[in-house]
Amino acid sequence: GLGDFTRGHISVRHDGNPILFYMKPHGFGFEEMTVENIVTCDLSGAKVDGVQKRHSEVFIHSEIFKARPDLHSVIHFHSPYSVAFAATGHKLKPLSQPAALFADVLPMFSETIDLIREPAQGKAVVDALGPYKALLLRGHGAVVAGETLEEAVISAIMLEEACMIHLLASSAEVNHPLPDADDVARLKVNLCNEEQFTVNFGYLKRKFG
Repeated sequence: GLGDFTRGHISVRHDGNPILFYMKPHGFGFEEMTVENIVTCDLSGAKVDGVQKRHSEVFIHSEIFKARPDLHSVIHFHSPYSVAFAATGHKLKPLSQPAALFADVLPMFSETIDLIREPAQGKAVVDALGPYKALLLRGHGAVVAGETLEEAVISAIMLEEACMIHLLASSAEVNHPLPDADDVARLKVNLCNEEQFTVNFGYLKRKFG
């Protein structure tokens, strides 16, 4: 549900060679990715293997992988609620369980709403991301990364849900106080354990496989 025609892209770092990563090619939707059309790129953003065209926004991925050896998967997407929420300029509040994952750790990239097609732009995205794993791009979408593919995918879906719930709640009068910060922190720990990402990713594989 995060696709936008053929826009948006996902990458996974090569298990055996951390300076390489696999990525969705240009001109294909998320659901069209296969072993045959995936391309392999290096940390300069150059395509080193694959028959399809490299995506022009490769530098989001190459620059994050270059700067963050702890991250092994990156997703950039243009989902409606993340774009709409970013347009408000508001801070994401912990109004839901998915939002707990991003409480106080969701920065904004506001330098441009244009495509990220140059290494310097990719570096600017990395600078905005800082030590975190998710980032909103004003007027453009979101970037979510993870230590595993499973973490990146589930976190991306949860970010879209969190933005949707925040916008829906903001359209009505919210009378309840925000949850206690310690309560939110405990929930985040529970949601961020590896089993949660693996189990829910497994569900998606069964559902769409």
